[in-house]
Amino acid sequence: MTQDLEGRVSQALQRPVVPEVRAFAERLALAAGNAVAVLFYGSNLRTGSLEGVLDFYVLTEGPQVEKIWPRVSYHEWTCEGVPLRAKVATMALETFRAAAAGELLDTTIWARFVQPSGMAWQRDAAALAPVDPTVSTAVSGAARTAARLAVALGPETGTAEDYWRALFRATYAAEFRVEKAGREDSILSVNREHFDGLLPLALAADDIRFERLPNGTLRPQLSARDRSRTLDWWKRRQRLGKPYNVLRLIKASTTFEGAARYAAWKIERHTGVPVAITPWRERHPVLSAPGVLWHVWRAKKAMERKPA
Repeated sequence: MTQDLEGRVSQALQRPVVPEVRAFAERLALAAGNAVAVLFYGSNLRTGSLEGVLDFYVLTEGPQVEKIWPRVSYHEWTCEGVPLRAKVATMALETFRAAAAGELLDTTIWARFVQPSGMAWQRDAAALAPVDPTVSTAVSGAARTAARLAVALGPETGTAEDYWRALFRATYAAEFRVEKAGREDSILSVNREHFDGLLPLALAADDIRFERLPNGTLRPQLSARDRSRTLDWWKRRQRLGKPYNVLRLIKASTTFEGAARYAAWKIERHTGVPVAITPWRERHPVLSAPGVLWHVWRAKKAMERKPA
């Protein structure tokens, strides 16, 4: 093969990121104090749009502080007259690497970062390598973990899309989240260029042999023992997926920095009803939720009663 997995991932992490996003990422990194890199991901990476909420992962040096990670926060900032909003996850780079490599019980990191992401900021920007190799190695681990499970879950022979589809269908079902049926198809269709050729590189990096058939399909040569071992690894994570995500939601309900402002923006965006952020609501977003919902309900009713 003319390119190995880590080279492919390093090149992909250099995908274009608009200047406003880079400026926001630098601001987040400086605020963190010990950031190594800031990854940008989600639909805004693909489209270049600044609408909605931007998604960042801030990776820090040193040990992981929180036992239930990542730490989630919401930020608003105006960059040269453009209002920006961001949801930010912060965690230690070493924990990110271990999670991406499948060494931890988490499923969200490798399932998320086998999908496109971009290096929005890195501490060693002047280094000879275009992308910090510790970060590209970690993201490569996500592709290896995802590919290994994909061929264990997928058919004996199939296209790369068949295997990725089996992977995303399983991981979405294991998480505590609501996704429309066929979500895996939309991921593959909008990111076709990203996934093109990725599976063979990831399998080769993980020492999983495969045969390329004349009709363009693949036949992974996964032994019964290796398949069983991978599926056992997955079943444990599958059983714990929903409980672990519930724990994260409970934690986020009390530690989500800026949760009240994030919720207020979401409510106004979807209902048209503005929500004032009082100091009490800022400090107690969960306790204030019933009152906010009552306010929104009354405001919506009043809007409906107004003559056209």
